[in-house]
Amino acid sequence: MGDTRDESEPESLSEDDYAPGATADPPRSINWNLLTAEEAETEWLELNHWVNWLRRTYGLPASIVPPLWHRHWELVWELSALHTHWLGAYDPDQHASAPLGWHRDFADARQRLREWVSVSGTKLDRDRPTRLSVWPGDSVRVDAAEEVISDRGADFVAHVLSDVARRRSS
Repeated sequence: MGDTRDESEPESLSEDDYAPGATADPPRSINWNLLTAEEAETEWLELNHWVNWLRRTYGLPASIVPPLWHRHWELVWELSALHTHWLGAYDPDQHASAPLGWHRDFADARQRLREWVSVSGTKLDRDRPTRLSVWPGDSVRVDAAEEVISDRGADFVAHVLSDVARRRSS
């Protein structure tokens, strides 16, 4: 009989679905260096949801999108750029051929992601901080050992909370 669901609200989405919020702003590039704590929290959650959708939809292996991608800025920047490009390509006001451009760029991005993952050292079941070359005059940084990934979801939440707290205290 009568459906009481608001037509502007999407039907319940599964974890494998992705739809930006109905009140989503027009797509814009994200400069992670300039986000406030509140903006960062929103962007982290949105990006995480999209990355989960992306990896499931396209069957991406951990050599392209590893579980702890959020710990590696080189992956965050690449995935964030890919996400905003996707939002633009699939915007309802966009030209109908825009998704083809996104898929062409996605092929290039997958190659870069493979390279970033290889350099970073993060894997399906283990993670370590990205190794950095120490330049003359830099303070010496000791690379941390690999850690076993036991709970990806909990690690993501802890990471976001830490980033938000850091931004609030700055």
